[in-house]
Amino acid sequence: MEIEVFQQHESEVRSYCRSFPTVFTTAKGSHIDAQDGTRYLDFFAGAGALNYGHNPDAVVQRLLEYLQQGGIMHGLDMYTQAKGEFITAFQQRILEPRNLDYRMQFCGPTGTNAVEAALKLARKVKGRRNVFAFQGGFHGMTLGALSCTGNKFNRGGAGTCMSDVTFMPFPFGPMAEIDTIAYIDAVLSDTSSGIEKPAAMLLETIQAEGGVIVAPEQWLKDLRALCDKHDILMIVDDIQVGCGRTGNFFSFERAGIVPDIVTLSKSISACGLPLAVVLLKPELDKWQPGEHNGTFRGNQLAFVGATVGLQLFEELDIPTQVAEKSELVQRELAGMIERLEPNIGLRGLGLIWGIDFTPLKNPQIIDRVTQYCFEHQLIVETAGRQGQVIKLLPALTTSKEELSQGLGIIEQAVKQAL
Repeated sequence: MEIEVFQQHESEVRSYCRSFPTVFTTAKGSHIDAQDGTRYLDFFAGAGALNYGHNPDAVVQRLLEYLQQGGIMHGLDMYTQAKGEFITAFQQRILEPRNLDYRMQFCGPTGTNAVEAALKLARKVKGRRNVFAFQGGFHGMTLGALSCTGNKFNRGGAGTCMSDVTFMPFPFGPMAEIDTIAYIDAVLSDTSSGIEKPAAMLLETIQAEGGVIVAPEQWLKDLRALCDKHDILMIVDDIQVGCGRTGNFFSFERAGIVPDIVTLSKSISACGLPLAVVLLKPELDKWQPGEHNGTFRGNQLAFVGATVGLQLFEELDIPTQVAEKSELVQRELAGMIERLEPNIGLRGLGLIWGIDFTPLKNPQIIDRVTQYCFEHQLIVETAGRQGQVIKLLPALTTSKEELSQGLGIIEQAVKQAL
């Protein structure tokens, strides 16, 4: 297969293939193979959709069994055994041990669909149009989710006005120097603020695309209290950093808060099959039958994979694995920065880390780093407001040896680029 096939016939909207210009054929664990035989170590993991790596054995085996048994492939929102088993497993393995009481809504199969459903429901329940989103946040590329996304480049593709969203400061950069909670409280309390009271606040506890910006635990607690004070729903977008990425299954657990609505996608299926879930408190379930739907809201194969994934979360003791590997990544990256360039920033939690080259004020450096990494068989992604952050998203099952190998390539790349 030649790259020219894609260049001639696929839309110019394609993006990741421009950073990784080769044709991939097979993948296993933390590696992905190209048709020329080159094997790459994957620190991208499907933009966080492959927390258990490529083609995990237990998931693949169960999927094969399901297919060989003639399991239902498409079920809309009808009752199916695959969906029932996933719902039961999620309740028993995830929600009940955490004393969480959520209804489960299955919408279209991607993360942006879950965000759209959550926004739509919040506005319906509260009878208000406005939503507070946060500067630096990313929530998807369909119009409703995009209206809550701060990035100018992403918003530029909309071609229309995106209203009914007000952006609030996230505690990062210059905004970390002010009391952002007090500011939001003042806006909500002031009848002359000129800002309409929102139905909900939509946030990521870690802004992944925004440059791996970790919200402080106390800030999350205070925001939860602020939502309660003003009768506003809290929606946590856990699409990229949920499902164990931070160690806990949900990224908000570290703050001891309970959102009103949670969106999940990406790694919830455990194998990269599209699936999205909206978790909502029972009293918010004001939908009329069929009021929000979608032809592929019942991805049966994804349900099967997701059920196995919930089992793996416990059997593999993902929280312990992530804690140990997080310490390794932080230690080795901090050492690299100390040795090479102390002005490079480092942020992260669990197994999502960002290496920030913004302070160096030289955009060419990160391009050199990512090019070197790809040439030396390591796949990494960039993020951040100016694209100056290397975002590391290795599979949670990546071995410590593989982590050290990849981090060694990154250090050589940074050394060469500097």
